[in-house]
Amino acid sequence: MGKTRFKVERTFGGIKLWFKVGIARYRGMKKMHTQNLMEAMCYNLYRSPGIFASNCKN
Repeated sequence: MGKTRFKVERTFGGIKLWFKVGIARYRGMKKMHTQNLMEAMCYNLYRSPGIFASNCKN
């Protein structure tokens, strides 16, 4: 697996584990899209302190 693909797969794997993405909480494409966006935003907020800290060290 390439480095780029690994980063992408790891991201979606983390979201799947943390938020149980395979389970639909809502019916309808718009509501599911909103659920997916909210999960992605939460994932980014959860990871942001570590990302900022690693960038500040350099």
